[in-house]
Amino acid sequence: MKVLLDIREDKAAFIMELLQNFEFVKAEQLTPHEAEVLEELEDIRLYDEAKKGKQEFIVAEEAFREIEKKREQKQE
Repeated sequence: MKVLLDIREDKAAFIMELLQNFEFVKAEQLTPHEAEVLEELEDIRLYDEAKKGKQEFIVAEEAFREIEKKREQKQE
């Protein structure tokens, strides 16, 4: 099973050391790029869910626009 944790920066070293002490846990830190890609995937998932339910569509649509802005800025 895979689990993704979002840990405060000041506690990250402690948590990583703790997890690595368990022989049955493989813990590795994501690169900044990998973390960004995962965040974008989560945003897309939330957007798709909102489209299906139409209930939170406005909030999800704004998040989607933010993703598009980020992508455009990187291309410049």
